[in-house]
Amino acid sequence: MNEQLAVGSAPQSVSDLLERLDATAGDMPKRLRDCASFTRRHLHLIAVSTVSDMARASGVAPSVYMRFCQALGFSGYSEMQSLFRARYTEFRPDYQERLATLEKEGVVGTGRLLADFAESGHRSLISLANTVTNESLDRIARGIASARVVHLVGLRRAFSVVSNMAYLFDQLGVPATLHYGVGMLNARGAIFPGDVVFAVTFAPFSPEVVRLVEAAAGQGVTVFGLTDSERCPVAEWATEMLIVREDEVAGFRAPTAAITLTTALAVAVSAVQRQS
Repeated sequence: MNEQLAVGSAPQSVSDLLERLDATAGDMPKRLRDCASFTRRHLHLIAVSTVSDMARASGVAPSVYMRFCQALGFSGYSEMQSLFRARYTEFRPDYQERLATLEKEGVVGTGRLLADFAESGHRSLISLANTVTNESLDRIARGIASARVVHLVGLRRAFSVVSNMAYLFDQLGVPATLHYGVGMLNARGAIFPGDVVFAVTFAPFSPEVVRLVEAAAGQGVTVFGLTDSERCPVAEWATEMLIVREDEVAGFRAPTAAITLTTALAVAVSAVQRQS
């Protein structure tokens, strides 16, 4: 059956896209319907996911997901994604919606939740192994190892990542400062040339973290970053960025890949310092 559907010009807004999706999904071939069903329930993922991410989550090949985008009138995935990036937070489900999704899908028993989160973490780690290069990690480790002090910055969901790094650095004897909460208002006064800032922020990105990074870079301080999207504004000032994407269960994401990556980074920093 032909999986290309003629639908005319590309939707010009998210509302247009949703109308077209709802109107045409039922007439699509099965594999494209699988794409439509997953996409309709997870609109928030489009802004921060690659076509491969969306295809894998939909259970199809990337080429099939591209045909799904074209069936909606787009030239490809990037054109569809651009509609969502400016309005990312509007499509991120709140916690009550996420719980409702779990209940609707029957994923509320503790055993099932544990199994689903374990599988989600496994997929996150596989993605991590395929996206982060040894060379990039080595350059960042050496950059941090040469710093007078490493300043760890991350709020909200990212705080668990930087706080774990702070604990490891403390145990490993690496000079580090953990910035958090209200203390960040005056944190820029504690950052000096010769220091390094390691900033973690995930979409839709913490403006406090972005402002601190901009101020530090303006003083000539080296910045390294960790995020889940190529559109992270920290990249404008960072010497190098690490990108990790966490798989999710009904909108809930455990920072499996991020904590694994930064644990490896913290240990690598200590190893470099011991060798020097």
